[in-house]
Amino acid sequence: MLKNDVYDAVVKRACGYSAVETVEEYAAVDGNFELVKKRVTTKDVPPDIAAAKIILDDGGIDELTDEQLEAEKRRLLEILQTSSDVSNTQ
Repeated sequence: MLKNDVYDAVVKRACGYSAVETVEEYAAVDGNFELVKKRVTTKDVPPDIAAAKIILDDGGIDELTDEQLEAEKRRLLEILQTSSDVSNTQ
């Protein structure tokens, strides 16, 4: 794994992310296995303080690429939009 790949993984963990998980159940029908149930869930992984500390100790936000900064900006704007949508519905 390249250094950039590891760093990108730490940044992803520090910022939090969503992961899609698919669970499929199969059953034997007439001698063949057929899909009987499929469940797709999205899991939100919260930001990790330890990962954020690694980034800050390694140079902080100054070391992020423009793409990483833009991705973090979009993520934070989505959080703000979601929280304002929830506030408006209550």
